[in-house]
Amino acid sequence: MVGFLGDFHLAEEATADAFAIAADRWRRDGTPANPVGWLVATARNRAIDRIRRERTLAKKTQRLEVPEATVDEIDETEIEDERLELIFTCCHPALATEAQVALTLRALGGLTTEEIARAFLISEETMKRRLSRAKLKIKQAGIPFTVPADHLLPDRLHAVLAVIYLIFNQGYSGRGDLAAEAIRLGDVLASLMPDEPEAKGLLALMLIHHARRRARYSGQDLVLLGDQDRSLWDAGGIAAGREQLDRALALRGRGPYVLQAAVASLQTDERIDWSEIAALYERLAEITGSPVVELNRAVAVAQKGDTYRALEIVDALDLPGYRYLHSTRAELLRRVGRREEARTAFERALALTVSEPERRFLVRQIAKL
Repeated sequence: MVGFLGDFHLAEEATADAFAIAADRWRRDGTPANPVGWLVATARNRAIDRIRRERTLAKKTQRLEVPEATVDEIDETEIEDERLELIFTCCHPALATEAQVALTLRALGGLTTEEIARAFLISEETMKRRLSRAKLKIKQAGIPFTVPADHLLPDRLHAVLAVIYLIFNQGYSGRGDLAAEAIRLGDVLASLMPDEPEAKGLLALMLIHHARRRARYSGQDLVLLGDQDRSLWDAGGIAAGREQLDRALALRGRGPYVLQAAVASLQTDERIDWSEIAALYERLAEITGSPVVELNRAVAVAQKGDTYRALEIVDALDLPGYRYLHSTRAELLRRVGRREEARTAFERALALTVSEPERRFLVRQIAKL
């Protein structure tokens, strides 16, 4: 829809109209044989009708004087792969990378503005402004919504990887549908660009993490890595992830997703080498400059036995609105006997947490102090 109309706002409004019509008509007449095609065709026709009615947009009307769409024009068998094509389309290099990623997550990733804001560690209002500016730039600059030629795909790979990674992260926090979709997209991407080690690294990372999903929760309670029942892990998923990691390393991959996949692989070993994990995180921090990576390095440093050094790393980070900083700091404070400070940090993490299993976990930690 965005590619057809060249206007995000109009595409969103037309899509909402199509769903509203479907809610009424499908209940009365039954679901059509090709529901996706029906929605796309209806949304497209609603958009054309709206443009025709708005006399002040005569130029757009002239541009869109095309025959109305029919369900037969929409090939549902290609919709899934078209999603990856649309992600490449939306990740246009004329926009800043963060804007590309945020806009694509909102338009195609199934994430709300609030969820995207949390992923970027900013407020929802700030994210709304960023999205609005990106849409306006697209409109004013006339950025075309077309799938780039094959030789241009590598220019957009960084943003596309970030989109898929953030979709998976949201799914990893409890939305299994998003996690599965991210893995599917990652698999298609790795096949599309077989010589790109970062694509294989991301797929490896997602496969290994997803393989542990059944052990991450016990009922409604979150279970940390060290306490997980390894018999619940999907051995086949871990093996598949490690195979992708080996291929990435064979391609001399040393980028951020390959490094994260290597960490995930080490965490599935019977005896986890936390010193090696800390070293990988140190290298990853050098590449990305990310304070979140530094926080993960602090966890690894603590796990290898240097709690005081880990606390120094955490206290140097500027992540006041990041719940995992406060929960990590709380645990480190608890380990060194600073119980009241630990309680305060746990309570701060609890105030920032929206996931019910994580809230239950934090409440239990506070009760132990």
